[in-house]
Amino acid sequence: MNRLQELSEDPRVEVRKAGAPDADGRCVVYWMQRAQRAVDNPALDLAVKLGNELQKPVVIFFAPVPFYPHANVRHYGFLAEGIPDIAEAAARRGIGFILRPYPDHKLLKFCDEVRPAIVIGDENPLREPADWRVRVAKRLRVPLWTVDADAIVPSKLLLRGQYAARTIRPRLYKLLPDFLVQPGNPKAHVPWSSPRGLKSLPVDADFMREWKLDRSVGKVSAWKGGTKHALRRLRDFVKNKLDAYPSLRNHPEQDGTSRLSPYLHFGQIGPLTVALAAKHSSASTRSKEIFLDELIVQRELAINFVRFNPSYDSCDCIEPWAARTLTEHSADARLVLYTEKQLENAETHDPLWNAAQKQMVLTGWMHNYMRMYWAKKILEWSPSAGMALQRAIRLNDRYELDGRDPNGYAGIAWSILGKHDRAWSERPIFGKVRYMSMASTGRKFDSKKYIAQIAALQSKAA
Repeated sequence: MNRLQELSEDPRVEVRKAGAPDADGRCVVYWMQRAQRAVDNPALDLAVKLGNELQKPVVIFFAPVPFYPHANVRHYGFLAEGIPDIAEAAARRGIGFILRPYPDHKLLKFCDEVRPAIVIGDENPLREPADWRVRVAKRLRVPLWTVDADAIVPSKLLLRGQYAARTIRPRLYKLLPDFLVQPGNPKAHVPWSSPRGLKSLPVDADFMREWKLDRSVGKVSAWKGGTKHALRRLRDFVKNKLDAYPSLRNHPEQDGTSRLSPYLHFGQIGPLTVALAAKHSSASTRSKEIFLDELIVQRELAINFVRFNPSYDSCDCIEPWAARTLTEHSADARLVLYTEKQLENAETHDPLWNAAQKQMVLTGWMHNYMRMYWAKKILEWSPSAGMALQRAIRLNDRYELDGRDPNGYAGIAWSILGKHDRAWSERPIFGKVRYMSMASTGRKFDSKKYIAQIAALQSKAA
């Protein structure tokens, strides 16, 4: 049992239900949710290590449900495309894969069928999945451990919410050498053999067909879900784009970013895989440093924000200085006000903003530089900061493939509420929250080319 104690004390692990594994259990169950991959997955690796220690097989239980907040056909379609890659990679490691979508999605029912010794899950700091873990832990008969598989440095090690990138950066880099290491991807010593009668849908099944979903936002042809597609994008970026990343990353008209955010959101690729590929590339040291700072510091600052701030999607998360300045300017006259429907339909006077909104609606993705401008203009064109925040969140979560994510909530809070930022020069509406204008933003890249590119996309889609 010393080895089991050692595994439970791994800094990535949260022991949600303590106790010794059931010696009569038949397997180790990995309850897959956020980390939808069978490689570079610390949660699955822990399940395999436990299975090998207990001399029991390991099985993945994956149970998509249709009631995740703000999710629609666009999101579920991308998720479904990644399922065959999970099952294939799991089989190579001797791990079973059971697909049980709603209404046959209950983990506890599945555990009654397979009788696990222990259940391993992956962490997710967002409100709804965090609540699921609490409720399952209360009812499960065997131990439940969860693992932070979404961050390179386990988010709990930061202990509290960080004020800004400059405060989290030294803390992350101090811990990074312990975690920026090649994943083991251990194989199961006891291969999984599915018991007779154990139900599982085929990995390519259309499980959404009978679901009641928002079908007004459809799939997008620009993206294909799955670990294999994520790895192809990563290889292309590292080989052909990473060296130019510092000069092109803020140019929406150029294909200069990794475009991995949808895959990171769904856990179809791990941040460690991305970081190691960049670190070991032939790109310049400066290019690697800038990209890794975005991937590790900025991304894990967002995870830290959501983990330690329950009000991550409301104005209650605002810093005192920003609350004061926005309150002082809450009665400022807006030169123009738009309804949420006008914003959704890209019906504003600003062609640059309209292009950004259309990019999101048409492709399921918006360049990050444009996301900042997009959110700040929603603040300028809404009756209040609170309404602007909710509008931006609803639109982002509805159309972005990487919506409903810590990065999105942190980015919107940065843009509208000044979160993780500092006070700037005072001006109407924004107060001391950082301002962006069409004129200044448009001069920093070829905005006319960007607008023309989105217009061409729209014409092609019509």
